[in-house]
Amino acid sequence: MKFSGLGLTVAILVLSGLGFAADKTYRGEIMDSACAAMGSHDGMMKQDPSIKTAKDCTNGCVAHGAKYVLYDSATKTVYQLDDQKKPMQFAGAKVAVTGTLDDSTKTIHVTKIKAS
Repeated sequence: MKFSGLGLTVAILVLSGLGFAADKTYRGEIMDSACAAMGSHDGMMKQDPSIKTAKDCTNGCVAHGAKYVLYDSATKTVYQLDDQKKPMQFAGAKVAVTGTLDDSTKTIHVTKIKAS
C-alpha cells in the first residue's frame, strides 16, 4: 500500500510539473492581424485619418474581420491568440501574454494577459 501511495504522489508531482513548465510568457503588443502582417499601424492610419490611436486601429480592423494577435516587434513575430475575448481590453497596448505555444501554428493558448 505504501508503494502505490508513493507512486501516486510521484505521478501527481510529475504531471503537475509538466503542466506548469508548459506555460511561458510572451511580450509584445496586442494588434490586429492585418496591421501585424505589415509590422505597424502606420499604413492603416495614413489611409484613414480619423484613426488616431493603435487601440482604435486594432479594434476597427477586428470589427472588419481581422483577429487579435500578439506582435513582438523585437523579433517581428506574429502570434495568433486562441482567445479573442481576453485581448479586446488590451487592444493597442504592450502586454505580457502567458500560455502555451503551438509551434506549428504559432498560436498561443492564452492563460492570462496583463499590461506591461
